Amino acid sequence: MSLPAVVPLPSSLEAGSGEPFRLTDEIALRGEADAAATLTALLTARTGLALSSAASGTGGVELRIERRGPAESYRITVDGAAVVTGADAAGLFYGVQTLAQLVTRDADGWAIPAVRIDDAPRFAYRGVMLDVARHFHPVETVKAYIDRAATLKFNALHLHLSDDQGWRVHLDSRPRLTELASGTSVGGDPGGFYTKDDYRDIVEYAASRHMVVVPEVDLPGHTHAVGLAYPELAEAPVLSDDIRETGGELPIAGAPYEGIAVGFSSLRIHDEATYDFVADVFGELAGMTPGPYLHLGGDEALGTSAEDFALFVERASDIIADLGKTPVAWHEAGSAKGVADTTVGQYWGYVTPTDGMDDKARAFVSNGSQLILSPADAIYLDMKYPSGPALGLSWANGPTSVEDAYSWEPSDVIAGIDDSDILGVEAPMWTETIRTLDDIDLMAFPRIAAAAEAAWSPATGASELRTWESFRARVGTLGPLWTSLGIGFHPSDEISWATE
Repeated sequence: MSLPAVVPLPSSLEAGSGEPFRLTDEIALRGEADAAATLTALLTARTGLALSSAASGTGGVELRIERRGPAESYRITVDGAAVVTGADAAGLFYGVQTLAQLVTRDADGWAIPAVRIDDAPRFAYRGVMLDVARHFHPVETVKAYIDRAATLKFNALHLHLSDDQGWRVHLDSRPRLTELASGTSVGGDPGGFYTKDDYRDIVEYAASRHMVVVPEVDLPGHTHAVGLAYPELAEAPVLSDDIRETGGELPIAGAPYEGIAVGFSSLRIHDEATYDFVADVFGELAGMTPGPYLHLGGDEALGTSAEDFALFVERASDIIADLGKTPVAWHEAGSAKGVADTTVGQYWGYVTPTDGMDDKARAFVSNGSQLILSPADAIYLDMKYPSGPALGLSWANGPTSVEDAYSWEPSDVIAGIDDSDILGVEAPMWTETIRTLDDIDLMAFPRIAAAAEAAWSPATGASELRTWESFRARVGTLGPLWTSLGIGFHPSDEISWATE
């Protein structure tokens, strides 16, 4: 008997011997109200059936919380009845997502095959990042991306809120940031920003899908937009041949930047007003963000000397730690000996590290903290496909196939780093070429599912199903579900896609 197809792969998946559980308009969803509402929406979209919820009774689909087992874990049993049990509300939510994936159609209608699943995540942190600085994306697009990520059991949304091209969140302490630095995007496209109510709306919506928001203000580089609002804090752009070769207008102090070059901007490291700014920005964000993490950036500060960079990230990470939050920084910050010892490093180098990137990443672990892995040549979702849309970039050993996105093992990237040193996995979506939700869908799916499996599922080799051949077969079955949910995925020719 063949096993049902689920992505990400569960910890334990066993085909049952009983009859499939038939879905009809008479079936009721019983138990936890929030889980029932989520499952109703998923099954209605997938099947068109008019399902209902019921507070009590027998039959139908039972949705329960039983507080035992690891956080976010769940169990599904389908054998004459369908029961989903979560160790907590998040676990039940993830069990509901899996149950929706199990729905199939045969000659007799819609059914869920007999199965037993026991499942729990490999890593505590499973993130997606959306860059809203290069191109601004409105609240409704962010919410839609939250919904999409939640179906694959991601639990963190990293919002890249600032860059050379624009500043995207209003802060009462620094109102000129949105007054003067939010109006443009790459290529001269319109800008935009989130009001405090908008940001609160995103945070609350994410929480309803069991996701935390991780706001990033990228410092001390990627700060040309800060200089539009507060020129006294910014150094003059540092130009290089690489920047000149990107084409378009060169960055000019005091003028909006609409290109895609990096590494030319810096804050004034030795000016105390800079640290007043950092304290204001992260202090206000801390009050707006209930999740534990604040991301200080720290990447590609090519216009800043190594000594000044170290001084800055040490002071900025201490400011965040003193707010009671966990600092997160891109792996370059590992070069600073005095970075706050709670700082989580985010590795964006290649699956096979180059140029000492691994040494910088390993420094966070040596300091007593952990890493988030985001290898650019595997799970940067904005990289071009080998064949497909014209969108995307290719600098990260690209183009990046679906197989590339899948065929890496988190514990093998940085020598000497094992699962206990890894907080989790995050798949970034940079938006130099990404303007709309349709663009996001096309570039993220199906590669985002490969990142989800790296974050949630057992390690490569721990299961006979944790292979590329198994994944490509399993993810192909999700095409009809994704279509029913309005996800315009890229129909990669690496996958045999189901049509019903």
